[in-house]
Amino acid sequence: MNGSSDNHLTIDGCAVRVVDAPRVAAVRERMPVAEDLRGTAEVFGLLADPGRLRLLVALLDGELCVCDLAAVSGQSESAVSHALRLLRAHRVVSVRRAGRMAYYRLEDAHVRMLLDLAVAHTEHTHAEHTHALRPERDEDAR
Repeated sequence: MNGSSDNHLTIDGCAVRVVDAPRVAAVRERMPVAEDLRGTAEVFGLLADPGRLRLLVALLDGELCVCDLAAVSGQSESAVSHALRLLRAHRVVSVRRAGRMAYYRLEDAHVRMLLDLAVAHTEHTHAEHTHALRPERDEDAR
């Protein structure tokens, strides 16, 4: 069987339109509106850039100025400033001015939680993946 016939389903196919109608209704009821989903997707898009993510991880320890963020991240001050403008526009970071200095911090606890969970998830899955790929040696089996 090659799965090309309408009578045969692929592994991801369904024979009916809805299996659990009450659950589908409940999920649809709590589904965020399209505008909120777009905004959330934009935030995840911002987090998808390693340079911006590096800045955000640096801010987990507290606020830093642009020059310190550049030093921590290995990016130019202009690249850091550009990234911070994007992050501020999406309320991921906020700024405090002291004279001519601008100090950036994570906007709120939600951003911190999102970053903490993402980093923990990556560390956890990396450790599991590394363990699964490590070949057992005779010494390990003893």
